[in-house]
Amino acid sequence: MIDSSAQVESRPVAPSGKTPVPTPPVRPRPELSPEERTSDPVFRVKDLSFYYGANQALRDVSIDIGGHEITAFIGPSGCGKTTFIRCLNRMNDLIPGARLEGEIDFEGRSLYGSDVKAIDIRRRIGMVFQKPNPFPKSIYDNIALTPRRNGVKKSQLDQLVEESLRRASLWDEVKDKLAQSAFSLSGGQQQRLCIARAIAVRPDVILMDEPCSALDPVATFRIEELMAELKSDYTIVIVTHNMQQAARVSDKTAFFTVDVSDQGRVGVLVEIGETSSIFTSPEDQRTEDYITGRFG
Repeated sequence: MIDSSAQVESRPVAPSGKTPVPTPPVRPRPELSPEERTSDPVFRVKDLSFYYGANQALRDVSIDIGGHEITAFIGPSGCGKTTFIRCLNRMNDLIPGARLEGEIDFEGRSLYGSDVKAIDIRRRIGMVFQKPNPFPKSIYDNIALTPRRNGVKKSQLDQLVEESLRRASLWDEVKDKLAQSAFSLSGGQQQRLCIARAIAVRPDVILMDEPCSALDPVATFRIEELMAELKSDYTIVIVTHNMQQAARVSDKTAFFTVDVSDQGRVGVLVEIGETSSIFTSPEDQRTEDYITGRFG
């Protein structure tokens, strides 16, 4: 049962050392003008705690996520990054015993309000998973299936499929074999197909849970370039264990870690800021320790 009304006292994080930290190399990426960015956060999260049954996975997370930006979540394994990103499109609703406390507003409206349908949220907030998961269908039907079920006319599907594949930088590679199985594609192509599938339903936000972890460097480079191109039209949130990737592609970076106590292990948000600042002058010593490899 999801409880969106409960409030949890926030736990401030005390800043400490500010020793500069070497930053990974950053590849130049297109920057948006202030007019192209939304003035209000797309997501506003306040005092979020999350539980799997009796086990607490996240505690007191408060964060704003801006529009038309790439926000990266970094941190050690088990710190709740994936759990948190799944809260943003209510994927955790599908887990028996899952429970959320706190508030998540999406474009000024409660994401967990009693009048909000999870399926409508997932149409507006798409997700790309760690491992490519194309449908066991043709390349064409991977893109067309959901729009067709949503009432898009057959006469419009060809254009929608081409447009989505072009946006995912995949059209030129598959335009002559749209009837072939999606499983005939390489891993990197399958992941771009999954991105095209997410784009086809016209979402506002694309969540990516370690989308490059199973890909080779060349395929990873293509996905990173694609993210930079897509942020002009979408808000993108990415979970990554690759700090160099976070430095290359993101505008803002949030660092999560694990707090260990007598009550057990629980994920906490340490800080969020401009990516360049997080990697050069983090406000919290724990962030610096993680970035410099002292733990994690």
